[in-house]
Amino acid sequence: MSVATSRIEDAPVHASPAPVETLYQFEETPLLARQRQQESNARSYPRRIPLALKRAKGIYVEDVEGRRFIDCLAGAGTLALGHNHPVVIDAIQQVLSDELPLHTLDLTTPVKDQFVQDLFGLLPTELAREAKIQFCGPTGTDAVEAALKLVRTATGRSTVLSFQGGYHGMSQGALSLMGSLGPKKPLGALLSNGVQFLPYPYDYRCPFGLGGAEGVRVNLHYLENLLNDPEAGVLTPAAVIVEVVQGEGGVIPADLDWLRGLRRITEQAGVALIVDEIQSGFGRTGKMFAFEHAGIIPDVVVMSKAIGGSLPLAVVVYRDWLDTWLPGAHAGTFRGNQMAMAAGSAVMRYLKEHDLAGHAAAMGDRLGEHLRLLQRDFAQLGDIRGRGLMLGVELVNPSGTLDTQGHPPVHRQLAPLVQRECLKRGLILELGGRHGSVVRFLPPLVITAAEIDQVAEIFGRALVAALVSL
Repeated sequence: MSVATSRIEDAPVHASPAPVETLYQFEETPLLARQRQQESNARSYPRRIPLALKRAKGIYVEDVEGRRFIDCLAGAGTLALGHNHPVVIDAIQQVLSDELPLHTLDLTTPVKDQFVQDLFGLLPTELAREAKIQFCGPTGTDAVEAALKLVRTATGRSTVLSFQGGYHGMSQGALSLMGSLGPKKPLGALLSNGVQFLPYPYDYRCPFGLGGAEGVRVNLHYLENLLNDPEAGVLTPAAVIVEVVQGEGGVIPADLDWLRGLRRITEQAGVALIVDEIQSGFGRTGKMFAFEHAGIIPDVVVMSKAIGGSLPLAVVVYRDWLDTWLPGAHAGTFRGNQMAMAAGSAVMRYLKEHDLAGHAAAMGDRLGEHLRLLQRDFAQLGDIRGRGLMLGVELVNPSGTLDTQGHPPVHRQLAPLVQRECLKRGLILELGGRHGSVVRFLPPLVITAAEIDQVAEIFGRALVAALVSL
């Protein structure tokens, strides 16, 4: 039985590639047909990943047709330990067997108290000793909304600086911070105003056409000048919000010197620094939190996805100087999800005990090495970047006109073909970045070296097939 067709319970821990490649064909099943007919036109993933899933375990999912896939999407980074990890299942079952309240608004419980202690135990000491926490509605976008209220209340200012390419959620306030124009165009004026966009340190396509250390220097100079020039036209902001690694924007890691400069500039200007760790947090980048790579301490950290152990949960952690808002300033019916807190605690303890951040760093290096070997033979792999197990490959058209940095343009047609060819070979990947040209790798942090090798091999075969089909 080949790896591609074996059932989850029969799969070996270290699966070897099948000697004969198995290619799946995708036809619309009754479930997919009903989904297309009955669900909103705003649905997204099923258009590119036309699967009806039935079962899941570890890094694998199985669809209703019995086909098996390596999941390198993992709930957009939510599933740090993969699907149905035993420690998560045990935590959920314990809540049920103990007849604990499942829903408590913001009333405290032993489960909630333990969750807070576990979370604060992962934070850098300098942040943990003065940290406050706000439980939000169950999505990251609600936590971003809470962070906006927090900093505007504490500073008495309304302007927020965000970055080109950033992604912070889909609610009206969070959407106003988004760099991508697509979701914003149909809405006209957004409810939230006072957002000013800044150039992000995108080294491969530097907004100043420079890249490297000089691009970082100019970027920081631009920001510092904006905050200090009385003729800049921008009011002193309440906060700057940033992703240390832009996820949806194309897996773009910020230069660490730039992050340190950003922290210095915001501190000097009395501007709160909000770091969005919704996708990059909890070991994914090789540190427990991505901002730790730069050794900085933000004023506000926004968290969701992996924090709930695969269940919906979102929080804002912030320094106590910001804690000036009044009771009820931010609320949410489902901020008391006890099952998510129990599962989240179990995941946090497992991450720490098994050093999954270190494992993610090693596995990310291993996958990066595979991808760079492919890059030697395929000029279409323009840039390979990221941190830990948050990696991206920007696909380019080598025959196109070079930009000012000498890089070819993005290849709009190739990326979806590669994604489709990967899916046919049993690998689920997502796209992102400008024009959807970046192939993104977000596997569960428990992925093994042998599984990393298999992911890379499938990707290489899919790339060849996609190029042939162009």
